[in-house]
Amino acid sequence: MEIFVLTFILMLIVFAAMAIGYMVQRKTIAGSCGGLGALGIEKACDCDNPCEKRQERLRKEKEWQENKII
Repeated sequence: MEIFVLTFILMLIVFAAMAIGYMVQRKTIAGSCGGLGALGIEKACDCDNPCEKRQERLRKEKEWQENKII
């Protein structure tokens, strides 16, 4: 049980240090490798013909964007 408590306290200290560092630097959180953009992929689903669920989601997003602009 002592090991668990010590590990938990250590993790809290690490998270607190990361939070303080984030607040001090005021930078957005970013991945170290650049993500999909570094690979030249513009979207998570790079299919030419997306599935029906994705098509429905894209349609709803397009409608939302059109309504937002007006």
